[in-house]
Amino acid sequence: MTPPVRAVPSDAQLPARVDVAIVGGGIAGASTAWELARAGLRVALLEKGRIGAEQSCRNWGWCRQQNRDERELPLAMLALRMWETLSHDLGGDTGFRRAGLVYASNDEAELAQWEEWGRMARGYGVDTRMISGAEVAGMVPGAAPRWRGGVHSPTDGRAEPALAAPLMAEAARSHGATVHQSCAVREIEFSAGRVSGVLTERGRIGCDAVLVAGGAWAGMLLRHHGVPFLQTSIQSTSFATGPMPEITAGGFSAQDITVRRRLDGGYTVGTSGFGRLHVSPRGIMQMRPFWKTFVKRRAKLSYAIGSSFFTGPDSLQRWNAAGPSPFERVRILDPRPEPRLLKRGLADLARTFPALAGAQVAHSWGGMVDCTPDAIAVIGPVASRPGLFVSAGHSGHGFGIGPAAGRLAAELIRGVTPSVDPAPFRHGRMIDGSDLGEMGMM
Repeated sequence: MTPPVRAVPSDAQLPARVDVAIVGGGIAGASTAWELARAGLRVALLEKGRIGAEQSCRNWGWCRQQNRDERELPLAMLALRMWETLSHDLGGDTGFRRAGLVYASNDEAELAQWEEWGRMARGYGVDTRMISGAEVAGMVPGAAPRWRGGVHSPTDGRAEPALAAPLMAEAARSHGATVHQSCAVREIEFSAGRVSGVLTERGRIGCDAVLVAGGAWAGMLLRHHGVPFLQTSIQSTSFATGPMPEITAGGFSAQDITVRRRLDGGYTVGTSGFGRLHVSPRGIMQMRPFWKTFVKRRAKLSYAIGSSFFTGPDSLQRWNAAGPSPFERVRILDPRPEPRLLKRGLADLARTFPALAGAQVAHSWGGMVDCTPDAIAVIGPVASRPGLFVSAGHSGHGFGIGPAAGRLAAELIRGVTPSVDPAPFRHGRMIDGSDLGEMGMM
């Protein structure tokens, strides 16, 4: 079921015209709306369901630089600086705490990989260091296993997924943006080859630019308009406990389990790397560019054919502006959590931290993590369609880098100098023959 997420009121009436229409009210769309609105642009934030109710409230809540792909690291560093002041800037507590993250392992190859990453990251000024098994034990007291070593990033942190995107949407409204929920965009309108508006289930909005920030649904909308977009989704399972003794103030990750301290005194628990791949027509059609990533992850994947084959974001549905569209048929993508992973997560939690052996699942949820072949988001313009921009394919990293992704997207839409190099995130790499390779550090 959908985790509890902060409610955001909708504006009653669609504006006739705005400068930018944003499709998708997750953290990528909401953060961009906030950046654009406070820069003085007229913005409409359009969400088919509820603000922040899909993957933006279903992630682990980590705000990290540690183990980021080098191509993404400057954006992650910018995001962390923004998280530091975000609660003040938005006028509400996002739950961000710079509480540090600890990774632990008994795998010598993994430890060597982390050490190599650290040498690279310190060149960017990231605070990260390898730690011994004894140091791991000191940082997570009460842990039963003993690890060979780990890595510690003291300046990384955590925030609350249920709060962040809604607060950004509300802050955007305070600067003049309008927010529209249960308002799916059926079509993007083009005139003389460039964006001229959006056609929603409630009517038309004229605009000069559109940002597609629809998470797992972004590829479906883009392909509907003839814009290629390589994207697939992996179903994850996570759960939250009730209030429990503190075993870490931040986040901890080992081979099979990830925990993050919550504001309510409980923990968000994830099963590291485990997920379900839904077999779909679109997935089969784009198997080649995803093959290297699939091989790297397949040991922890299960497979299923279900309703998503026909109705999910990777299905082959067709529609027109008269509707209804697939986005109205599935207002909130809310996959059922896998019982076997919930059972495994509780067992791993108790085995790793005996003090938490009595933990109960307060609530659980499934999520659909939208991924690109190289696990790097697309943030920027579609060159063949002037006025069309994308911020999607965040590959499980979108929450942590969300504030910076919004800033970068807003800068590119406004045509001002970007805060970080946008080249790694360009849409063109998907269609110009670039070697996408495989995903780097996650």
